[in-house]
Amino acid sequence: MTDSSAPAPGRHVPEGLPERIRHYIDGALVDSIDGATFDVLEPVSNEVYVRAAAGREADIASAVAAATRAFDEGPWPRMLPRERSRILHRIADIVESRDARLAELESFDSGLPITQALGQARRAAENFRFFADLIVAQADDTFKVPGRQINYVNRKPIGVAGLITPWNTPFMLESWKLGPALATGNTVVLKPAEFTPLSASLWPEIFEEAGLPRGVFNLVHGLGEEAGDALVRHPGVPLISFTGESRTGQLIFANAAPFLKGLSMELGGKSPAIVFADADLDAAIDATIFGVFSLNGERCTAGSRILVQREVYDEFVERYAAQAERVRVGYPHDPETEVGALVHPEHFAKVMRYVEIGKSEGRLVAGGGRPEGYAFGNFVAPTVFADVPPDARIFQEEIFGPVVSITPFDTEEEALALANDTKYGLAAYVWTNDLKRAHNVAQAIEAGMVWLNSNNVRDLRTPFGGVKASGLGHEGGYRSIDFYTDQQAVHITLGDVHNPTFGKHPSPDEVAAASADAES
Repeated sequence: MTDSSAPAPGRHVPEGLPERIRHYIDGALVDSIDGATFDVLEPVSNEVYVRAAAGREADIASAVAAATRAFDEGPWPRMLPRERSRILHRIADIVESRDARLAELESFDSGLPITQALGQARRAAENFRFFADLIVAQADDTFKVPGRQINYVNRKPIGVAGLITPWNTPFMLESWKLGPALATGNTVVLKPAEFTPLSASLWPEIFEEAGLPRGVFNLVHGLGEEAGDALVRHPGVPLISFTGESRTGQLIFANAAPFLKGLSMELGGKSPAIVFADADLDAAIDATIFGVFSLNGERCTAGSRILVQREVYDEFVERYAAQAERVRVGYPHDPETEVGALVHPEHFAKVMRYVEIGKSEGRLVAGGGRPEGYAFGNFVAPTVFADVPPDARIFQEEIFGPVVSITPFDTEEEALALANDTKYGLAAYVWTNDLKRAHNVAQAIEAGMVWLNSNNVRDLRTPFGGVKASGLGHEGGYRSIDFYTDQQAVHITLGDVHNPTFGKHPSPDEVAAASADAES
């Protein structure tokens, strides 16, 4: 951990920072019911720059009550899709118009390079735009038996959606959940990550200006084990969407089980990037450098295990290490910065522990500590280990920082075995000019998403999610519509009712009684 008592020479403090960060419940900014707060640090100086309200069970209960009233009594779930779409488009317009300010605050709060934070702000606007359009264009299935029956699917919003979001690219990932949850007519309670609450505090003003009805959006800050756990356990919240680490996902799964809640969990990753000897090495090196060092390496889909065929292994390692050394580490507000400061001193310490572990598990060929000239803050030089065996911790465990391992392989079968040799299964990348191999390897990899000869470029219509320890369920496109709605099958008979008739024939006693009545 750095010495936060000394000033950080490159620290940039945005103007107009809030004096405190509060919850937003039922259309009003409020403090915690018990007055509790927590410190929020900025990652260049590791100094406390604001205190945020620390929500607990009572605050979550208040937010859920407001969201429930808005769902049961308010207009939002009963609006036509086109009416909700107009409001979501206004949200997108506002976010887009304030992208520079959003990026400045996100960069300051999270340590992301300002240019990358700007891209995430624009992506947040696009997420709202996408679901605003999708909810209008979305059609449900209808099945017909001519002259006899029509069957159709009726989609209904479920109720209060509990959204728990991480500290990496927080504003964009919040929009990723808020967009479909709101588009489908649900109300929400958002619990953002405690490391990065600043950009989440901008949502209330944006939503109010766009005309979102009161109580539809509620925001409770706080620690995961307090506010997050209370949200998961609340019986009035029928579904939880969570993005975060796998261990937390296991706890959420266990704590939600007694309530049989709907769960969507995008968890950790240790994604392989397989480079075959026939690959375009220039493109593969550029993509794998970007894939692990962009967003400070704090990305779940980072290709942090690079598997390289032995024929080109030495050349790849030499060129990759040299390019990694040229990646520009700098202060987050500098437009030239490519890797900024890690989000928090606790996370910085974790990443640095893995760097030290890696020095005994592989061959250090780039980085390996603090970059020169950055004695303060959570800065880590882009770090590359070669010759990493598959049983190494840096091969098996998610580091979530600018650290990559490179491992050789000889055959396609060996590459697949190495790629699948972790508990994770979120993403994978394959580099080869052999079309048959590309498709066959992609299908054999245990991952929810695979990119062939491509960086992580995603169409918003596609499903996003992982397998094994990397997740439960998928969101994205129509999968998000599925998750945030109940699908009710309605059956209509058009012709004669074809019912079996039980009890059609009278019993012998009934026949005898009827005969006696007739004689009398």
